[in-house]
Amino acid sequence: MTIKKTLILHGAIIIGLLVLTGVFAVRDVGNLSASSRYMEIQERLNSSFLEMRLSEKNYFLFKDDLAIDDILVMVQAAGETLDSLNQDMVRAIGLQKYQDLRLALGQYRQQVERIATGKSRDEASENILREAGRRLMEVSNRLTEDERTKIGALITKTKQGMLASFLLILILAVFFTPLIYRRILASLNKVSQLAMDISEGRFRKIDGPVSSDELGAVIRAMNTMSEQLRLREDELVQSRKLNSLGILTAGVAHEITNPLNNISMIAQTYEAVYDILPREERIGFMRKVTAECERIQAIVINLLDFAKPKVASFLCGDVNDVVRRTLQLVRNMLDVSNIEVVLDLAEGLPCVRMDEHQICQVFVNIITNAIQAMSPGQTLAIRTKPAPGYEGVVIDFQDTGKGIPPEILSNIFDPFFSTKGVDGTGLGLSVSYGIIKNHLGTITAQSEVNKGTTFEIVLPAAKPMEDDDE
Repeated sequence: MTIKKTLILHGAIIIGLLVLTGVFAVRDVGNLSASSRYMEIQERLNSSFLEMRLSEKNYFLFKDDLAIDDILVMVQAAGETLDSLNQDMVRAIGLQKYQDLRLALGQYRQQVERIATGKSRDEASENILREAGRRLMEVSNRLTEDERTKIGALITKTKQGMLASFLLILILAVFFTPLIYRRILASLNKVSQLAMDISEGRFRKIDGPVSSDELGAVIRAMNTMSEQLRLREDELVQSRKLNSLGILTAGVAHEITNPLNNISMIAQTYEAVYDILPREERIGFMRKVTAECERIQAIVINLLDFAKPKVASFLCGDVNDVVRRTLQLVRNMLDVSNIEVVLDLAEGLPCVRMDEHQICQVFVNIITNAIQAMSPGQTLAIRTKPAPGYEGVVIDFQDTGKGIPPEILSNIFDPFFSTKGVDGTGLGLSVSYGIIKNHLGTITAQSEVNKGTTFEIVLPAAKPMEDDDE
């Protein structure tokens, strides 16, 4: 079920319960109000009936002739009260009970009128009137007692209904509402964490089952976006690598020329002195040829290794080895540009979990930029050292070139930003930035115009568990 439908259903249930509770409350309050109104009427009638019974005593016992007329007046008033309030009383006690009371009052009235007409005070008349009065009081008291019982039951029922509704709403609020919000917040946290990882260059996916609601659709879209960004980054890295490859190829070609010339000279010399050479020297010539061939083979393997697209493979490795291997790739560029390299590689560095080919590419990018920024005879210093607490490795590339103006220093890692005009793609440092971020590291630059630029890369050390996995 979608989140929208879930929230609508949840709200509808709570509103329905509140409406139902309100309807029952209004109904019960109406019944209580009618019963209360009836009790007021009944109390007045009971008081009037008691006065009638007292007037009976005055008439028969104390021979008060006016008492019978008073009874007639009170009976008349009680009858008018019952007639005027019959609807309220029927609503409160029901038609049958109302008719019973009306009948008892009518019978009592008949006896009073008969005695008043004949002015009789004999014992038979007294007994008949007293019996009619007793029945009237009995019916009236029974109705009063029934109504009190009814009111008590109604109050109990109303309290139970209100308590049940309150508990039901409380259960929904305490148990179901947190479940709904926990489900929403859990998905939002996943999306938020993925967005944070993507912003830092970690193009992963949200694993596990994905719900079919709106947030599930967002998660699927984010997974697709992350996958597309990862593919684009791979394409960008490969593009930059091919660009660097073009620069390296010229140097590599020149690097290969030297051993080839050596082989050529060895062959010519070998041919000229073959007849006078002893066997051991002939073997020495061939060993020199083999050494030069191995040198060419190493150069070509390094170049192919750099150019070949690879799936990122994070393994525990030595940063110093990557620095040395990178220098082999760019050695010819350094020599041609007459750039002196000063190496200061610390020993005993912690192992770094990295894709060595990607880190090598970053080093090539930075060294290439440094070469292009410096003039012949200047120096490039490369230093490695452990990060504070041996929690990583710091690699510094410090050139003595023309430096970067401070107004553009903050833009050098932006894609397609270049200070080389048509000679630069503006992708080298941005790709390097993405690679380092993907390794959970940092890359920063400090520069001063006409004094040089220093790039500092910090790569975190591999955790013990990662080390054990190797």
